[in-house]
Amino acid sequence: MIVKGDITYRLADYSEKQKVIDFVNGNFDMKLPLINNDLFFEYYYHQLDNLQFCIAESSEGILACAGYIRSSLEDDSPIWVSIWVAKKGFNGVGLSLMDAVPTLTGSRLVACNNIRPETCVFYRFLGWTAERMNHYYRIAPKNFYNVCLPATVKRKAVSGDLYLHRLTPSDFNLIDIPSSSLEPHKDKWYLNRRYFSYPLKQYNVYSVQDIAGSTLAILVISQVEAFYEEDPDTKYTVLRIVDFIGDPQILPRVGIALDQLLLESGAEYIDCYNVGIDNKVWAETGFCERAPDDEAIIPNYLTSILRKNTDYYYFTSDPENFVMFKADGDQDRPHI
Repeated sequence: MIVKGDITYRLADYSEKQKVIDFVNGNFDMKLPLINNDLFFEYYYHQLDNLQFCIAESSEGILACAGYIRSSLEDDSPIWVSIWVAKKGFNGVGLSLMDAVPTLTGSRLVACNNIRPETCVFYRFLGWTAERMNHYYRIAPKNFYNVCLPATVKRKAVSGDLYLHRLTPSDFNLIDIPSSSLEPHKDKWYLNRRYFSYPLKQYNVYSVQDIAGSTLAILVISQVEAFYEEDPDTKYTVLRIVDFIGDPQILPRVGIALDQLLLESGAEYIDCYNVGIDNKVWAETGFCERAPDDEAIIPNYLTSILRKNTDYYYFTSDPENFVMFKADGDQDRPHI
């Protein structure tokens, strides 16, 4: 708890769930499914028997709140801020609450996936980094593309001596998570919860293996059956790399394996939103980078397809060794 004048900054209690929901609904500019769909609310904000919200309050009641998601069971676990809302006229209190989040939660790193670009200035004011996420893609060799509009059909050459083995939950529980210097650190509790127990969506979780069967990294892929609103019965497959745990230098060694997934799935392309892995690594893996002014169109919204590019923005309290993917925080979720 932190007290500044007549304002108290503290962690919320689970008994305050409805009070937090009512505050967000009364002060945000739209109805948020994460708040108003109880399945999502419980999944994202009710972890370890806690209500994962920080609040700022005075005698007038709640003035600001911030919901967050843990990346591990570590006491100082990095967190993703999922929602940040301030009462009208109290934006300064909201900013002070965000500044207090690391102290209140004990987290060594605070980040957020998919912020509004105009809010980057607020996080930079706190001394944090706020920028656009990079977007990478690799097209399949096809004569015609129904979902994407690649700038060129020429594909980068790939290599690779590693294999992808799809994991079941029981398989996953038997392996060790590969070590990584990147943050946020994700433990087995988080990965199990995020990818094997996620409601309303399935993920393909792979171990990246050498010829001896040793696990060198974990790769998570979402396979999406995309469709146009006017013809929902005609489906087009798209693959998305949504998470990777391990040494980034391993990625170029799965270039051939990723091409095999493209071929087997019939997907038009595989893409990845990422911060923290060098552009050269993605190029060596066979991926092109989509720049903000790129003529290529690699759609983000696929159910139904919106044939235009989408840029994501993020913030992190510490950019050193920081990495972010599409599924981090509350992103890569079904639209309901």
